[in-house]
Amino acid sequence: MTAGTVRAVVVQAAPVAFDLARTLDKVDALAAEAAAEPVDLIVFPEAFVSCYPRGSNFGAVIGSRTAEGRAWYRRYWESSVDVPGPVTERLGAAAARCRAHLVIGVIERDLGTLYCTALTFSPDGALLGKHRKLMPTAAERLVWGFGDGSTMPVHDTPIGRLGTVICWENYMPLMRMHMYAQGVQLYCAPTADPRETWVASMRHVAAEGRCFVLSANQFARRGDYPADYPVAGDPGDVLSVGNSVIVSPLGDVLAGPATEGETLLRAELDLGAIAEGKYDFDVAGHYSRPDIFTLEVDTRAKPPVRRIED
Repeated sequence: MTAGTVRAVVVQAAPVAFDLARTLDKVDALAAEAAAEPVDLIVFPEAFVSCYPRGSNFGAVIGSRTAEGRAWYRRYWESSVDVPGPVTERLGAAAARCRAHLVIGVIERDLGTLYCTALTFSPDGALLGKHRKLMPTAAERLVWGFGDGSTMPVHDTPIGRLGTVICWENYMPLMRMHMYAQGVQLYCAPTADPRETWVASMRHVAAEGRCFVLSANQFARRGDYPADYPVAGDPGDVLSVGNSVIVSPLGDVLAGPATEGETLLRAELDLGAIAEGKYDFDVAGHYSRPDIFTLEVDTRAKPPVRRIED
């Protein structure tokens, strides 16, 4: 696309954990608030629908699982999302009302397995595609499956080339290179990492890829989770400070980092700044040295069962 200005909003908020209906109501309200001013792109955090199960071990230790942990997994599965399905239709309707592209983290269910997935919607409400997190981090592997190379798209949209990399996938340099080679301009990084080091990482990714980085995280309190959730604390105790941020192609912070509560970060993104940045550094172009370094990416789906028919 030709260079232009993209009006972007990053949402820093928490869902109503394990409550799909109330979480979707909150998505509608936050999206409407984001669209109170003209907006082209709205980015929500990782695992927003219906939650990031922070602090839970789902009753697992090496060699055994508890009945209570299985019951919590069932609650998690019951508040998750079929893609496509009624929930994606509702999220698409929210994008259409806002007349904006929408990127949002969901917990996707496929048969009995859950995936940490990011969905991208167009301003007409169509589901452009999904990205399943390739590598759940540490104990996330208890409850989330692994994505494959078939869901790593960069969408060519009227506002620019739009792609999503989830949380610590951003520490996978080969995955970043795959995104840069697809010409990503609007690099969405929904996350659950609230540390100050995350902000430094987002500045590095923006400067490395010469792209705009939009990182959305939850600001979450203990009270955002059910009263019987197996994590101690008072309702007002902060479990995640957020640190959501928007960064320019030279690594300059345009909005955030936000740590004081739920908020919307706004920025106007001049896509022409990407060309200025790539003047002296294009990691997938004139700075790549393909005579020395090459990367092969397998983008085929890897289903566990393949049917061979006549």
